[in-house]
Amino acid sequence: MSTDTPDASADDTPSRAELAARVDELEDALAEATSEDDGKKMSIIATKGTLDMAYPPLILASTAAAFGYEVTVFHTFWGLEILHEERSKNLKLSSVGNPNMPVPNAVAALPGMDHVTTKMMEKKIDDNDTATIEELIETSLDMGVEFQACQMTIDLMDYDEDDFYDGVTTGVGAATALQDMAEADIQLLV
Repeated sequence: MSTDTPDASADDTPSRAELAARVDELEDALAEATSEDDGKKMSIIATKGTLDMAYPPLILASTAAAFGYEVTVFHTFWGLEILHEERSKNLKLSSVGNPNMPVPNAVAALPGMDHVTTKMMEKKIDDNDTATIEELIETSLDMGVEFQACQMTIDLMDYDEDDFYDGVTTGVGAATALQDMAEADIQLLV
C-alpha cells in the first residue's frame, strides 16, 4: 500500500522526521495552552492606616503566602501609612465610631482618648506576644508578598518613596492593581 498521493510531488512531502517534529511542536503548544497554573493568587487592597486596620491585610497576606499563594497587597490613601517605615511604628487606634471599643462614643470623643485606646491596644499586642507591624511586613516580604504603593497617593499626600520599607514596589497605578485583581483567585478590600 502506497502513501503517495497522485497530486503531491516528492519535493512537497515532509519527511517522517519533519512530521514527528511538527507533532511534537503541536503537542507542546497544546500542553502549554491547556495547562493550568497550579499557583493560587490573592490580591488585597489596603485603604486604612490605623493600628487596628493594619493587621488584617498583613496577617491575611503572610498566611496566604505560607499556604503557597502569590500575594499582592496594593496600599492606597491612608493604607500607605502601613508601608512607611517610621509612621508604621506609631499607628493610632481611633476610639470614636468604633462600636466595639470598651468606652462609649461620648467618652471616646474626649481629647486624648485615641492615645489612651492606642496604648491599651499596644499593651494587648505586647502582652499577647503578637507580631508587630514591622515584623509582619518583614516576614511577608521574606515570604514573597509584594507590597505595592499607589503612585497617585504618593503624589497626592507628598510621600517620599525612600521612607517606605525596603522591598516595597512604588509607582503602581490603579490599572496595575485592577489587572492584578482580575488575575487573582481571591480579591479582598480591607
